Amino acid sequence: QVQLVESGGGLAQPGGSLRLSCAASGFTFSRYAMSWTRQAPGKGLEWVSGINGDGSDRNYADSVKGRFTISRDNAKNILYLQMNSLKPEDTALYSCRKAPTDYPSQYEYDYWGQGTQVTVSS
Repeated sequence: QVQLVESGGGLAQPGGSLRLSCAASGFTFSRYAMSWTRQAPGKGLEWVSGINGDGSDRNYADSVKGRFTISRDNAKNILYLQMNSLKPEDTALYSCRKAPTDYPSQYEYDYWGQGTQVTVSS
């Protein structure tokens, strides 16, 4: 069965960095687009970034563009999100999500993980 397990969250200071990982299993990882989403307390789900199967197409929300970098290691079945220049407003539960196709849609997911908490505070 499909499993997505996130890790790497924690507490960071404003201006700091964190790298999130998402270990995938149960499907042919390289054939599907993947995304990162986040949800802050009391707010709705926000798409953060998406990447297609071979990593050639990457997209970012305006709120993170220039600060976050999405990548994937298809040999290890791991999705990453490098987060730099963190801001308090980046505080949220971050989840990785699998798309049903190789297109990195902002809206279509068929599986997702439990998430990892990121807190940005001094």
